[in-house]
Amino acid sequence: MRDPSGVTDVFREEWPRLVATLVKDVGDLDIAEESVQDAFVEAATRWEQTGRPDRPGAWLLTTARRKAIDRTRRSARLRDRIPELERQASREPDVTSHDLIDNQLALLLGCCHPALSPDAQTALTLRVVAGLSTAQIARAFLVSEATMTRRITRSKTKIREAKIPFRVGDRDTLVQRLGPVCGVIYSVFTEGHTSATAASLVRGDLCDEAIWLAELLVELVPDDPEVAGLLALLLLTDSRRATRLDPDGHPVLLADQNRTKWDQAEIARGLAELARAHGMGRAGPYQFQAAIAALHATAPSVEQTDWLAVVRLYDVMLGQQPSAIAALNRAVAVSHADGPAAGLAAIDAIAEADDLRGDLSTYPYLHSARGEMLLQLDRRAEAAACFRSAIDVCHNDTELTHLRARLAATSP
Repeated sequence: MRDPSGVTDVFREEWPRLVATLVKDVGDLDIAEESVQDAFVEAATRWEQTGRPDRPGAWLLTTARRKAIDRTRRSARLRDRIPELERQASREPDVTSHDLIDNQLALLLGCCHPALSPDAQTALTLRVVAGLSTAQIARAFLVSEATMTRRITRSKTKIREAKIPFRVGDRDTLVQRLGPVCGVIYSVFTEGHTSATAASLVRGDLCDEAIWLAELLVELVPDDPEVAGLLALLLLTDSRRATRLDPDGHPVLLADQNRTKWDQAEIARGLAELARAHGMGRAGPYQFQAAIAALHATAPSVEQTDWLAVVRLYDVMLGQQPSAIAALNRAVAVSHADGPAAGLAAIDAIAEADDLRGDLSTYPYLHSARGEMLLQLDRRAEAAACFRSAIDVCHNDTELTHLRARLAATSP
């Protein structure tokens, strides 16, 4: 889709910063988000006629503040904010990098308030920090858009009624919320690394944002092994970014990626963070996932990967945190270690397990993984059915192209 105004690119970079700043200014999440949305709508029209300004972020912040003034005038409980908002909107924005860090951290901590459920924390962060639409988040959570709309609306209502603050707390507050904060950062990265919804499979802007937030957490809480493990996981996983799509934007499978083009600097940083986390003597899920990523990052090829070690790590993870997606990833590792028949049996066992969190029936990778294993076993008709099921539940254009190609490969 053409974007002559250039708003789309600016949105990806500026959205979280603008919402974080407006939340601080206004003290209301809904007004902040809606005002920033209004500013982008105005930019789409204005910039197409006048061209994008030299400082698009500053233009958008000034415009969003003016939109916020209009909205705040209609809210009796927020009218005392108007004089300060008018003062800020009347001058050139001077938000410093330190202010941006504080504002974004405050927004993240507010979204991860313990009064909200874990799912609500993640959904709200994806909405207001990452800028995903409700429909996109619903697909990522494998629920209907109506369900996700209600979930986000309830979360915002709870924030407003409980007067949950969006301000940078002390270190104790941050430590208390480290679990949810790490979880939402990982969710932002996951959507960037393998987007369930965007036209492109990879959204580098979200990956960069998540890595930046993880690095910030490491600076603020350097003695927590799971924070270090999270950063290690993101760096090691992101190191493959440049090789995951071919020049036409089609996915490149792990076995076919050019490992000489993996980012060795990111791998080295990730391994160092993993070693630092391990040295603290308290293992956790992010460290286990990072250890798996390290096995992939350091293996000369798929065939030379220590798949038995990967399976063992997944076994430990599943013992601590039963998860259907982790079980699916383990099944794929089993197929490499013991053959496609063993992997297929492991996948089929997931549906019979009662303790695994998550319904994978609308998860395209479940069906595509089964399809690949069935194809290796030359059970082509069954493989074709699996790829059709994956296509039915996939919402990413790039992935759909790949799945259709795999479906075509099932023909005799």
